[in-house]
Amino acid sequence: MPPDAERERGRAADTPRPATPPRASLPSTEESNPATARLDELDARGIVAAMHTADLDAWRALEPALDRIAAVVDATAAAFRRGGRLIWVGAGTSGRLGVLDASECPPTFGVDPSRVVGVIAGGDRALREAIEGAEDRVDEGVAAIAALDVAAADIVGGIAASGTTPFVRGALVEARRRGAVTVLITSNERLDDGAVLAVVDHRITLAVGPEVIAGSTRLKCGTATKMALNAISTAAMVRCGRVFGNRMVDLVATNAKLRRRSRRLVAELAGVDEERAAEYLEAAGGEVKVAILCACRGLDVATAQSALARADGVLRRALAESSAAES
Repeated sequence: MPPDAERERGRAADTPRPATPPRASLPSTEESNPATARLDELDARGIVAAMHTADLDAWRALEPALDRIAAVVDATAAAFRRGGRLIWVGAGTSGRLGVLDASECPPTFGVDPSRVVGVIAGGDRALREAIEGAEDRVDEGVAAIAALDVAAADIVGGIAASGTTPFVRGALVEARRRGAVTVLITSNERLDDGAVLAVVDHRITLAVGPEVIAGSTRLKCGTATKMALNAISTAAMVRCGRVFGNRMVDLVATNAKLRRRSRRLVAELAGVDEERAAEYLEAAGGEVKVAILCACRGLDVATAQSALARADGVLRRALAESSAAES
């Protein structure tokens, strides 16, 4: 072969061929991203810059979905008020994100761990390693919902980048059969799986587009999903009165940092010094809202607890009602 022909053939081998046009049913997260088609030729700075730029797609994906996210917030707050639970279900990265969100709610908002639950295909071991075939087991998704004794008071959120994960589908079908409110969070804007959509009350689509590395949904898709989960659980807790202003007044002080934060909260919100705040907190058994009510309204602990109970745990309402009772 002539040298020029050899050079041309070598050049052709080094140059990626144009991507095959995607099938209409293929999730966009499985497509090749033209912006990162030569990712392996970049240096470290170039790779992280490309990833940083791509992550803006995750941020942008939430804005068109805000109304649907807000609807899920209202549904979640309603579930909490009727004594129900928020249950996240997913496989792989999606499952890990759900478990993470659930595990962060108790220390941040003082909610019982049983009220926000994360379920991952393959069980706890799957948090640290891939469990072969776990996401493909429809029956195990059904069994997970049955094991939790899901009921009509609950809300079950399936997290699946493709929207078609069998484990998640099984969980949603069983949750709907039991009367629970159902949610699907996906990044597949082309999803047309009637079997899934027929059992979903709320569908949130986070259209992040092709991933930095085709099919690696722990990247943009995972980032957008984490933001959506943060928004849902946090906003629902705010709506249920577990935040005052922007302060986490239902926090559980499980370490020195959080104990200091509790003292600071009482001092700042009640207008007392930290030494006095510590005394109120000790009398209140560490309950920040009770301590604030005692400090602001001169109530004893039992009366403050009763005032909070009448106000459904909402500090702002309890402060207003206590003030009205005084006048």
